[in-house]
Amino acid sequence: MPMEEERRRRLARRWMEARLDRDRGRGLRLTVTCMAGALLVIAFLPLLVVARMPLNDLDAGATATLHRYALTDPVVTDALIVWTNVFGPWSWRIAVAVLAGWLLRRGAPRLALWAVTTMAVGGLLGAGLKILVDRARPILPEPVALASGEAFPSGHALNVTLGAGVFVLALLPRLSGRGRWTAWGVALFLVVSVAYTRVALGVHWVSDVVAGVVLGMAVIAASTAAFETWRRAQGRRPADQPVEGVEPEAVDAVRRA
Repeated sequence: MPMEEERRRRLARRWMEARLDRDRGRGLRLTVTCMAGALLVIAFLPLLVVARMPLNDLDAGATATLHRYALTDPVVTDALIVWTNVFGPWSWRIAVAVLAGWLLRRGAPRLALWAVTTMAVGGLLGAGLKILVDRARPILPEPVALASGEAFPSGHALNVTLGAGVFVLALLPRLSGRGRWTAWGVALFLVVSVAYTRVALGVHWVSDVVAGVVLGMAVIAASTAAFETWRRAQGRRPADQPVEGVEPEAVDAVRRA
């Protein structure tokens, strides 16, 4: 029995080492892809439960508080409306389509395909979840903004996460050092600020925007892992995506004037 137990432990250790060995790219990327899928499921289980339950105190309290503030400060409200419209879903879809065209012209077709696919898959998942959950938007006595369709997840929060992530990961080879940190900082600011506008304007609950951000992050994690598996199948070295981007070898294409 002790020998059998030791054998099982050795097999389990070898399996784990194979999964995490950077020199065995497929095993590592398959593991990352599975982890991204698990993130999507684990994160959305509680969010879906919340969305289907009676309104919770956090959602109701945050919306009511921010709505009262919006009513007393119309200048800020106008600014929030402008901000949420400028960085709305269609703005990001068009921007990523333009980015993909630019990448194609510069000789990076795989990167262009990854960018468009990531946005499309994320958008379809978001639309499907809206239909599945069918959650109503807040109904306020004196609304400062209106929005149509279902509430969960927030399309604005989802698309700003997808769009900002795609831009940063596609253009990281063009940046170095402090520029990379700045790019991630700007992306984070855009995600947080757009998500805030949706709750502050009273057109989404807090859990709606959290779900949108989580879904966007999970889609990006899965698509980058799948892209890395594609790269490794062609014999390319493993990439450190948060630092080098999803396709480091496209550095000449994205840097060329």
